[in-house]
Amino acid sequence: MLEFLRAGGPMLWLIVFFGVIGIYVFLEKFFQLRRNQVNVRELVTGLVNVLKRDAMIEAITLCDTTPGPVAKLLNAAIQAYQNDDDIKPAIEDTAKTELNRLESRLNILSTIANIAPLLGLLGTVVGMYDTFSGISASNGMSLAALSGGVKEALITTAAGLCVAIPAHLAYNYLLTQVQSLCADMEKASSEILYFFAHRKQELNK
Repeated sequence: MLEFLRAGGPMLWLIVFFGVIGIYVFLEKFFQLRRNQVNVRELVTGLVNVLKRDAMIEAITLCDTTPGPVAKLLNAAIQAYQNDDDIKPAIEDTAKTELNRLESRLNILSTIANIAPLLGLLGTVVGMYDTFSGISASNGMSLAALSGGVKEALITTAAGLCVAIPAHLAYNYLLTQVQSLCADMEKASSEILYFFAHRKQELNK
């Protein structure tokens, strides 16, 4: 492995560095999103049953003990209703905050996926330049030495692709998970708004 890294030169070390960062970001976001996934239908149904009994404290406690952005969004809606505030802006503000938290650091994976092949190509160009500079300086070079130099130059291109492809797949996978959570938030917000709207109508009769 050390010989491989030495053959690729400093550009290969930079690609490996970005690869390690990509692995760290992916694992961090993967476990974060896994913790945030809940059964939305079950949560909303249980919460509505509690709210029908006007057990506001129990409903807030249920939201506080449930992980994920959906529970936080429902909690904001309940507290806004309890304080006679406008529920929709409270939901929208919480949704924006949670969306920013879910999408944080995803841009790092996207950047790595885009820049790693370019770094690999740059490393190849630098390696080829050094190879042909050696040919000029020595007034000729054997075919074996030339092929060895080209092989070393191409290492960075291969390394860049080996980092970029998994980073791109990881980014798309995590983005899909974020979009799924956003759909859950939209569904939960529409259901809680519907419930509170009909609840107010019932109390005003």
